Amino acid sequence: MRLFINFSELLGQDVVDVHNRRVGALQDISMHSNDEVFPRAGSFIVRKGFGRPLYAEIPPGDVQDITDKIELKIDRRTIKFQRQLLPCEFSLCRHILDQQVVDTNDQKVVRVNDVHLLHVDNQLYLAHVDVGLRGLIRRLGWTRFVDGCVRLCAPDSSYLQQDEFISWKNVHVLAAGRTTNVIRSDVARKKLARIPAAELADIMEDLNVFEKLSLFKTFNADMQRRIFADMTPQEKGELADHLTDEEAGSLLENIPADEATDLLHSLSKEKALQLMRYMHSETSKKLRRLLGFAQDSAGGLMTTEYLSVGEEARVKDAVQKLKENADYLGNIFFVYIVDPQNRLVGMTSLRRFINEDPERPLLETCYPKEIFVRTDDGVEEVALLLEKYKFSSIPVLSDDGVLQGVITIDDILEVLISLAWKKYKDQL
Repeated sequence: MRLFINFSELLGQDVVDVHNRRVGALQDISMHSNDEVFPRAGSFIVRKGFGRPLYAEIPPGDVQDITDKIELKIDRRTIKFQRQLLPCEFSLCRHILDQQVVDTNDQKVVRVNDVHLLHVDNQLYLAHVDVGLRGLIRRLGWTRFVDGCVRLCAPDSSYLQQDEFISWKNVHVLAAGRTTNVIRSDVARKKLARIPAAELADIMEDLNVFEKLSLFKTFNADMQRRIFADMTPQEKGELADHLTDEEAGSLLENIPADEATDLLHSLSKEKALQLMRYMHSETSKKLRRLLGFAQDSAGGLMTTEYLSVGEEARVKDAVQKLKENADYLGNIFFVYIVDPQNRLVGMTSLRRFINEDPERPLLETCYPKEIFVRTDDGVEEVALLLEKYKFSSIPVLSDDGVLQGVITIDDILEVLISLAWKKYKDQL
């Protein structure tokens, strides 16, 4: 008896009873995960008939042997057939074959062409998924012909020597509309959580919107926020359209205000207002104010997330502020000093005060010249000031000097790249 069996070799195979009488053909194998790393076969699903087929489920304990046919220990008269398949946690044919999965080791999306089963103590375990060309050829029944051609033309080809298997524990299966279950192992989930958000966003580029949604919903709120921030504007809008209004509103509330504003600008006015109903009133009010600025103005580009302290603050207060906001969404390299009316008094950076006496007034570490833009200033003016003073962010003030927000260098670069592309794309 073979230790490893390819599922494609079992699919459609004859099933015979203890008297070697045909029962039907193997249609599928249902699986039970039971929180195990390698799921175990729950039943062999046998089909008989064509026009209106009947189905039966055979427990693995009733299987005598698996060779060129599946031999049972029981008489076929004891097997009950029915019209409908019973629900199961997941099955190989319906939920795994041809499904897209995330390989959490190599951090890429691949397609399952076959399934590699481990046969031990009359039990079948899901050991690997086959994502290689050889698995697809095997599924099509062309193995003998293709292998013969390859041996004749390229006997040393890696195709003949190397299967492309991924261990099930490193696989995360994406529900793509065919199944309401998202099949995943805890090991795969933990490995996914360790992949940087930017790389997960790249992985999701290769998925359709339903697969994106399936994968996205498996992450916790913090990881969702990080991944969403690294998506392209088009992907953000597409994903937001397929989330519930409550889910989308909650997500927008927990990403930088400038990114939330950009996305809301791309939606219809009715949709944007609908999403803001699910946000806290303070966040909603802030976003409504940002939406009032032109998109290509400093007010439209700024974010309202920044770190500020009062005029009496000392260096130790700024350091403590940074420690308390280690996971802050905005830029933490600059600290803004404001008066009780939130008018900008001074601006300092981590580099200027980190090695200073903790008791020194923070105002004494500020830049000698106040560098800022007004809410109605254009993109070009903001970019020129950032380049001139080599700052990574710049404060945005109202006409009466009240600090409204800050603009970061990445926000400006994104706009400038977009403008340059529109201008020169026809020349490329």
